[in-house]
Amino acid sequence: MAREADPKRSGAWGRGRIAETVAVLMLRLKGYRILAQRWRAPGAEIDIIASRGNVLVFVEVKARANADAAEIALGPAQVRRITQAADLYCARNPRHATGDRRYDLILVSKGTWPRHIQGAFDANF
Repeated sequence: MAREADPKRSGAWGRGRIAETVAVLMLRLKGYRILAQRWRAPGAEIDIIASRGNVLVFVEVKARANADAAEIALGPAQVRRITQAADLYCARNPRHATGDRRYDLILVSKGTWPRHIQGAFDANF
């Protein structure tokens, strides 16, 4: 028997996909090269992996009703999963892992420009 989709979850999923698309466009306009989107590792997903110059950037995208809610939506457990997934990405893609590494956050909220926070967290968060 098939499970019915939860309308709240499917709505959040759709908003998340739109926010990721907006974030990719923003990064491209800023000169980043997109290497991967929604890169999956066991127990984690990295929304966007990009590079610019000699910096490999792992980007978490948060879409919320307002910017304040988006900014606090990233907790220590999620940061740990993202940084562990980034380690795995670098191990599997050594040609991309030769330079510096940075973890960014892009906040997308209705009625405002997306906010790109470079170096929002590090592996020691």
